[in-house]
Amino acid sequence: MATRVLSSPNFLKNLRSFIRPFNSASSSAVSPLNFDEKPELSAVEKFHPTTTTTTTPLDFDDHQKLFTSVSSLKLLRSSVNLGLASNETFVDFGMWVMNSRLIETPLVRDVILKTVKHTFFEHFCAGETPAEASECLRKIQEAGLRGMLVYAVEHTSGNAGCDQNLEGFLQSVEFAKSLPPSSVSSVVAKITAICPLGLLRRISDLLRWQYKDPSFTLPWKLNTLPIFTDSSALYHTLQKPHPLTPQEESDLELAHQRLLKLCQKCAQYSVPLIIDAEDTSIQPAIDYFTYSSAIVYNKHDPIVYGTIQAYLKDARERLFNAAKTAESLGIPMGFKLVRGAYMSSETKLASSFGFDSPVHNGIQQTHACFNDCASFMLEKIADGYGGLVLATHNLESGQLAASKARDLGIEKGNRKLEFAQLYGMSEALSFGLRNAGFQVSKYLPYGPVDMVLPYLLRRAEENRGLLTTSSLDRLLMGKELKRRLKSLQFVKSGMMASAGSMKIEIGTP
Repeated sequence: MATRVLSSPNFLKNLRSFIRPFNSASSSAVSPLNFDEKPELSAVEKFHPTTTTTTTPLDFDDHQKLFTSVSSLKLLRSSVNLGLASNETFVDFGMWVMNSRLIETPLVRDVILKTVKHTFFEHFCAGETPAEASECLRKIQEAGLRGMLVYAVEHTSGNAGCDQNLEGFLQSVEFAKSLPPSSVSSVVAKITAICPLGLLRRISDLLRWQYKDPSFTLPWKLNTLPIFTDSSALYHTLQKPHPLTPQEESDLELAHQRLLKLCQKCAQYSVPLIIDAEDTSIQPAIDYFTYSSAIVYNKHDPIVYGTIQAYLKDARERLFNAAKTAESLGIPMGFKLVRGAYMSSETKLASSFGFDSPVHNGIQQTHACFNDCASFMLEKIADGYGGLVLATHNLESGQLAASKARDLGIEKGNRKLEFAQLYGMSEALSFGLRNAGFQVSKYLPYGPVDMVLPYLLRRAEENRGLLTTSSLDRLLMGKELKRRLKSLQFVKSGMMASAGSMKIEIGTP
């Protein structure tokens, strides 16, 4: 049996002492961007009253500068789509339709898919084909942003489907390599697309039980980084699970070989591979796959990135354990840090077992966890270790991270630090970070509309609070559209006056 890597049990005592929190900086710290204080509230302060103008590192008030690379038609469509997406009544109705038997009727399904394609799909996704995704990448690159390519397939049940999905992921790596190097920051994959979902549940059960009982042997287990802490959700596995059957072990080996093949392709082309996180019932197996492959392929720079969901109560400890252990082994581990997208389902599942939710009790706790994790990893980046993708739509977290990076002397072009937002969301934050000189990527899912529907449904159902925070984007987009309209009217009036003057001169003897 392979060695089980664990960090010191005393490692997490006095947790806060390992990092200098974001808010420890002096309130008089100089912003990465210089701008004057204003007597009235800025656009950001209207939505985040706790953010002060003296410490705000990014300028969101100059809407003309923010959206200088965005066409008026794009601004208008984005404003309309975000307005619809933030309307809970509209979202509830859409969810009801998508989950009803109406979707099984061919004619109704065709109408719905076409409607979705020309609204939310076009707003949140890069296209159906690599060619369409390439055009989307070209446009965001012209806007000074990069792309995280996401072949948006997930939750597969059989080996045949997993093999087919692997080919799709490999093609996305080839696709990324064919594009200008500065346009693609990474390729994103889901383990549920290359390993049957039922097997992931079985592996997670076995890993959880071994954490409870270290004497429980797993002969198939490879070297990995720490996956659990004492605060991790273990209620999914209340009884000792049966060992894997010979067929399950064979399927596990197939899944592992698929991932290694994908990692090898990414390493060959120097394209980072980000493994997305999913719900806690299968996340232990996902982390196992991620860390075991990172040990093999993360030699000099991070190729394989894991994902930490900050809304989970054990997120901070798991990140610290995994990063510290990887560093001690000389493995440059990369992490994508997100808040999480399975809040309602996690709470319902925990409740069904009679346990508390694994998700933080309040949004402020989630924010604090995200900021602590970001601060910890930024200090690692400043020391030359690992890689970090800060995937956030929270303005204050973006501002704090930008200030922290500046205070630590992290150069704005440092390839080991990337900010990221979903395509079609938090445009003000993306452009604000871009204007401050940081590398910024957009998460770009692509594929046939019906294949991408699960992604779109999660955006609607799990991120209602996030979608309502699009109010700032809509406010700034509205202001910029009004400015452009006034400018157009001024130019038109000037042209008409000039034309009238020309007529008079021509008619004068």
